[in-house]
Amino acid sequence: MSIEFPNLGIHLSHVVRYLYIFSYPVAVYGITMALGILAGLFVASWTAKKTGQNPDDYTNIALLGIVLGLLGARTYYVIFSWDYYSNHPAEILDFRGGGLALYGSLAGAVAAVLIYCGWKRLKIWLVLDTACLGMVTGQIIGRWGNFFNREAFGDYTDHLLAMRLPLEAVRAGEVTQLMHDHEQVIDGVTYIQVHPTFLYESLWNLAVLIVLMWVTLRKKKRFDGEVFLLYLLLYGIGRFWIEALRTDQLLIPGTKIPVSQVLAAILAAGSLLLILILRKRKNTETP
Repeated sequence: MSIEFPNLGIHLSHVVRYLYIFSYPVAVYGITMALGILAGLFVASWTAKKTGQNPDDYTNIALLGIVLGLLGARTYYVIFSWDYYSNHPAEILDFRGGGLALYGSLAGAVAAVLIYCGWKRLKIWLVLDTACLGMVTGQIIGRWGNFFNREAFGDYTDHLLAMRLPLEAVRAGEVTQLMHDHEQVIDGVTYIQVHPTFLYESLWNLAVLIVLMWVTLRKKKRFDGEVFLLYLLLYGIGRFWIEALRTDQLLIPGTKIPVSQVLAAILAAGSLLLILILRKRKNTETP
């Protein structure tokens, strides 16, 4: 049950995966996701009020986005884990068994915005600018679900933020030979030491949120959609290098290339190009 950050002197002896409500186990991962959604809704609604929009629209988008985001996250994971699920089709809808991917949830959230804006005749790019602030807020908090699940970590490291986990607490498929080579046995328990990539991404997303809020509240954006494109750019940069560290990557079928790393690069490059083009176009417009 322990999780340690030895180089920081942090030793957590009892980090639970489940809380029990009337003997019913509730995954802390799910609680973390729910807190992330609520915090994201608060940030988006608060920003909407500050920018003259209707906060209620973002509550409705969030309700639709939860459903589509969950379906998108699961669909993405199943597609790129098809070698397993093709032989275990009954587990495809087993959400409690784990297996959600962030890019799938992002796609579902964007779909929710498109559907709602089409129905209510709202400005899609303006809504995406505001909604992405809620998205990145949810990611900041939601990534800590991986902490409680002892997952989404990187290979062996001994730098300042290194995280130490009992070997028996993690999935065998995510343990590399390098981790085995640096195993430590303490009081009869075998430990591995890894990159806490969930923490890297959470901190990176916090920095992204600060930048996006500054652009939004200081009215630095030049066109609707620029904040959303900046979100894709900055998140893509962070995800690209963080994904390279992880040992639980989803790979493009038939290759050893992480699909999330490829998507991160495409989204970052595409967003940067669009920002430059649209800013230039804005500068050359006749007042």
